[in-house]
Order: sequence, then structure tokens, then C-alpha cells
Amino acid sequence: MTTPPTLNAAPQTPITPLQVTYATLALAGLIGTWGFNLEYLRTPGADALGFVAGGFANPAASSLTVDLVTAATAFLFWSNVEARRLRLRSWWWVPVVTLAIAFAVAFPLFLLQRDRALQGASAQR
Repeated sequence: MTTPPTLNAAPQTPITPLQVTYATLALAGLIGTWGFNLEYLRTPGADALGFVAGGFANPAASSLTVDLVTAATAFLFWSNVEARRLRLRSWWWVPVVTLAIAFAVAFPLFLLQRDRALQGASAQR
């Protein structure tokens, strides 16, 4: 009995400009979010509750927080379905990176993984 093939980029597939863009956005997301996270952690009395409360400090911050949480939740549902549809090898890292590092890192990295898989599938045809 054979298992169905997985859609993962073959090692010899070239890196495209779009994939470089996704990787660059993930790096920018990491630097941007964690720059502010580390700045917050250096403040006296910084804790997780205060961090969340800061996201609702005023109507503008609340709007951005609700927008981010809604988009990240939709992304987690979609990326899980998409990973299954494309038979990507692993999806577990997506919610971990989204929650522990940043949505701004997880989203472009998933797009990179997805694009590489699609590229590998089209190269196999």
C-alpha cells in the first residue's frame, strides 16, 4: 500500500522573488513585534495581564487588537485547512509561532511554506 504524495518543494526548486518577499516580511515581523515586546518587558511591573490590557488602553488600541485577533483566528482556521488540502508535512508550528512569537511572523512563513509546496508540485508535473 502506498501513501499519497505530499506537496513539498523539491530541494532543487529555485527560490522565487515572492518567496524572498515572504521571508523578508517574516523577518520584519519578528524584529518589529519583538522590538516592542522587549521594550515592554523592560518596564517595571511588566506582566502578561498588563500586556493584554495595553492592547485595550484606548479605542484605537482596542480596534487594532480586535482586528489582529480576528485576522489571526481566521488565519489559523484557513492555514489548517490549506495545510491538509496541500498535504503539507507539518502544521503544528503555525499556532505555536502565531501565539508565542507573532502573527506577523507566522503568516508570511506559512505563505512561504505554501508557495514552496505549490512550486514543488508544479515542478513534479
